[in-house]
Amino acid sequence: MFKEKHDVEDIAGLIKSIGPMDINIMEVCGTHTMAIAQNGLKEILPNNIRLISGPGCPVCVTPAERIDDICSLSKYKNIIIATYGDMLRVPGTRREISLERSRMDGADVRIVYSSMDALKIAKENKNMQVVFLGVGFETTAPATAAAVLEAFEDNIDNFSVFSIHKLIGPAMRSLLDAKEVRIDGFLLPGHVAVIVGERGFGFLAKDYHIPGVISGFEPVDIMDAVLMITMQIARGSAEVENEYTRLVKKNGNIAAQKVIDEIFDTCDDLWRGLGMIKSSSLKLKRKYSKFDAALKFGIEYSFEQKPSACRCGDVLKGLIEPEGCNMFGRECTPDYPVGPCMVSSEGACAAAYKYM
Repeated sequence: MFKEKHDVEDIAGLIKSIGPMDINIMEVCGTHTMAIAQNGLKEILPNNIRLISGPGCPVCVTPAERIDDICSLSKYKNIIIATYGDMLRVPGTRREISLERSRMDGADVRIVYSSMDALKIAKENKNMQVVFLGVGFETTAPATAAAVLEAFEDNIDNFSVFSIHKLIGPAMRSLLDAKEVRIDGFLLPGHVAVIVGERGFGFLAKDYHIPGVISGFEPVDIMDAVLMITMQIARGSAEVENEYTRLVKKNGNIAAQKVIDEIFDTCDDLWRGLGMIKSSSLKLKRKYSKFDAALKFGIEYSFEQKPSACRCGDVLKGLIEPEGCNMFGRECTPDYPVGPCMVSSEGACAAAYKYM
């Protein structure tokens, strides 16, 4: 369709010409959230098209209870916590609990850029236990799986993974089943789709008769995808279409899927704001259980979310815009965040604050 930036407003005109029906489109990708805010796409679209941010930021959906767990683990003198930078400032059940605070208190918390960086630290520090904080959707899970596989093959005993990897499909099902917010279509995440392919989202059309379009991340990609969703709704169809054909294939990345299946099983787990979701997270299989940090160090997960004045959960469910939280821009800012949606570079609150 359209491939030049100047076509964005032309696409908006086409969307407007389709009709005046009110349409709610949810995006479930933090990169989309930031791109929409950065480029002012909500303001360019006609008023009847509403873009809603969903649970597309893996940092944001990590429950506070898991932050408590990893921070408790960081207090042991022989443990190095290796984490992506986005997780450093995410608060636990209390504002003063975070990996950043743990590091200030003397814990050995190191920022890494990949799971292999964490494995390298383990190889270079054999007298220490290195725990990699595995976070992310299907996009980052293959890299974590590859590190576990290498550790298994090389018999590296001082490396383990604290897995909080999530699967986006079960979260989307949870939102649709709950029916708390009307969702007419999904702007589907290009990064996840590279791994799971078009088929990974086939349940939308099959089980819910809701259209979805896999989108790239340029403004024209997103607008093009919104147009495709709007056209489907106008003609009464529900399909999973692929706007991001330059990278996403029908069957996805088979090799990446195989390494995930080799290392991980699915499990029920807690999501911030969404509660317990069946088969929505990844845990290491029994064969690789010696690399499971939770088992290795006897961490007993809590599955009961504590109440909080922070409304990140409602933002993640699409019930409110970030500005609908009384803390937004007041008690909660990027410099002093209360919740993860303001911490993460892909959080809806961080995007709204930066570009408001």
